[in-house]
Amino acid sequence: MSRPRTRAEYLARLVPPSVAGLGRRSLLAGAAGTTALLGTGLLAGCGSDSGGADAKTVSLGSNQSDPKPKEVVAKVVDGFQTSSGLQVAVNTVDHNTFQENINNYLQGKPDDVFMWFAGYRMRFFAARGLAGDLSDVWGKLSGMSDAFRKASTGDDGKQYFVPSSYYPWAVFYRKSVWQQNGYQVPKTLDDLTALAGEMKKDGLTPIAFADKDGWPAMGTFDILNLRINGYQFHIDLMAGKESWTSEKVKKVFDTWRGLLPLHQPDSLGRTWQEAAQSLQQKKSGMYLLGLFVGQQFDGDDLADLDFFTFPEIDPAIGAKALDAPIDGYMMARKPKQEANARKLLEYVGSKAAADITIKNDPSTLVANGEADTSGYSALQKKAAELVGSATEIAQFLDRDTRPDFASTVIIPALQQFIKDPKDIDGLTSSIENQKKSIFTD
Repeated sequence: MSRPRTRAEYLARLVPPSVAGLGRRSLLAGAAGTTALLGTGLLAGCGSDSGGADAKTVSLGSNQSDPKPKEVVAKVVDGFQTSSGLQVAVNTVDHNTFQENINNYLQGKPDDVFMWFAGYRMRFFAARGLAGDLSDVWGKLSGMSDAFRKASTGDDGKQYFVPSSYYPWAVFYRKSVWQQNGYQVPKTLDDLTALAGEMKKDGLTPIAFADKDGWPAMGTFDILNLRINGYQFHIDLMAGKESWTSEKVKKVFDTWRGLLPLHQPDSLGRTWQEAAQSLQQKKSGMYLLGLFVGQQFDGDDLADLDFFTFPEIDPAIGAKALDAPIDGYMMARKPKQEANARKLLEYVGSKAAADITIKNDPSTLVANGEADTSGYSALQKKAAELVGSATEIAQFLDRDTRPDFASTVIIPALQQFIKDPKDIDGLTSSIENQKKSIFTD
């Protein structure tokens, strides 16, 4: 499945077939049994068909394709099946394929319930009538904070999302490597640059880096923009209210250009998992990524993992803002098994589901405040404290802006910058020109 390359192609995918007169593609048949069907299927325009007439089934579109999160989803689903007597047909699709083809999926025959993200991207699809109203589900949820409710609310004031987990982005490192070499957590960008120089002398790649899938580099842009220009400018830039040709944005790219030699080379051919493995293997000294980096660590290696928030660049702005994306679930606009879908959504937002997640996934934080967090690892507790102490929280670039802008403009632009960072003026002008045509639509 390819990423849409033009705005016209992207927007065409958003038009419901009933309006556009498009035929619907065949579906992957879901299966109901004593356990959930955990398979991999095509996403674009199709989902798991739970059988329509069978009142004991519900289908779930999952983007949790990596081994650990896929295993956690299976256990949460098992918990729901045991408590409800219903069977869940799970259509598991590669994470990037799911994200890049969500438009075809939602305009075709999506699963009853599907995994997605809070923020602009949730509101975008809700506003276009491609998601079901979950306000009644929220009336039955307990343990959810007002902040999570707000993050789940569409432009019309209704809830369209049930949050399940969240995670901060930070700079991860191995404690044993740092202790062995006497490294100290940097407080400023100058400190970070000096530390990277020491790491080079010690035979380490200072900063692990990967952008084969297009989205990881967004985290670097986000944190540099938050540190240099502050949260409000960042959010306004994402909303199309600020110019990409401003000196503020150019300063972000100029700062990043100065840091690129400290990053792992050939990043466009490397996945985030491979970059994480270089940290795990003690070949890299640091890695800016989400808490899910822990999926690549086990046992003593996981206990050796630590992090710090990206250091201050401008003292007037500080280092309290960060990305902390929220993951969760939404409902199709016309689910085949709507009553069962709502029951599943109540469950995935419950304390019971959160407790299962805590017991099985040390690389995320749960949204439900009633969950038993005594099972959190030291790393999870520190991550929760980091998010709690943040003055502003962004959702991540491709969740805080229009999805068509992120997919067709920002991903190619950032990859071009990584490949050749010399022409910042040309890069920012190109982004701004494309932004104008998209945001004035």
